[in-house]
Amino acid sequence: MIRFISVRILQLIPLGFGITVVMFFLIRIVPGDPAKMALGVWATPEKVARLRADWGLDRPLWDQYLTFLNQLFHGDLGYSYFYRKPAAEIVLERLPPELFLIAYALALTILVGVTLGVVAALRRERLPDHLIRGVMMAGLSLPAYWMGIILLLFFGLWLRILPVGGYGDSFPDHLLSLFLPALTIALGMAPLVIRALRASLIETLQADHVDMARSKGLPQFVVLVRHVIRPALIPTVTVLGINIGLLIGSTLIIESVFAIPGLGNLMVSAVSSRDFPVVQAVTLNFAVLVVAINLLTDVVVAYLDPRARQAMLA
Repeated sequence: MIRFISVRILQLIPLGFGITVVMFFLIRIVPGDPAKMALGVWATPEKVARLRADWGLDRPLWDQYLTFLNQLFHGDLGYSYFYRKPAAEIVLERLPPELFLIAYALALTILVGVTLGVVAALRRERLPDHLIRGVMMAGLSLPAYWMGIILLLFFGLWLRILPVGGYGDSFPDHLLSLFLPALTIALGMAPLVIRALRASLIETLQADHVDMARSKGLPQFVVLVRHVIRPALIPTVTVLGINIGLLIGSTLIIESVFAIPGLGNLMVSAVSSRDFPVVQAVTLNFAVLVVAINLLTDVVVAYLDPRARQAMLA
């Protein structure tokens, strides 16, 4: 496992370099001059040129990229054009709501997906299975922002039992305030888990070792826990890890719908104002989260299935 983790970490180095290249140049393709947007109605050609020179935007792109890399290696993510403070400081202020929302949504996704996936597999081609598959198709078909608005209207404005936005001040407030946005993300992710787990459970339940366990007279629950769940979880964990970027990307829209002061909301405002340092800092944080979760997924899969570990090292 140590060798496996070491190899996977080394493989992330060129990936990280590629992310910085794409991120840096892609944001600069977007139309709009940060200096003009910062100056607004006071933007004269002289003031714009002076501000671009102060920010280093008048230099060649390759020179700006090398400066960005040098700053990045020294832990400096730049200085925000709009907020007039270090981009790293702004990101750190918005990071706790983002991490809480991602963890909350992931927990609800696993809870809903695993529960319904097991029920659908054990009641295959029966009424519960058909109902769960219908809900699954609806969850895959509905846009996340539309689902969020419907939940907000129903539970927040009509029933008035849940907050319609914000983050709260204490842990119970966080749980209450982020329940609807986390549920919105989970409803979009859970169908993927349900589909993968249902198919994997059905296949595993038909395996020879499961028939052998049943022939020994073991109870259904014992057979399920000891001989079915672990091998069936391997493709499910893989599917969840692959789609974790979808979960994190959903926060960009969901945080705007529910007015959550997280990185997703910050990214939308930073792109609108062409605040390059903040966009770069937020993108790097999103990339680190996705890469870290994918690495954790590979470690979990390798732990559950040693054959996968050997295949990844081959």
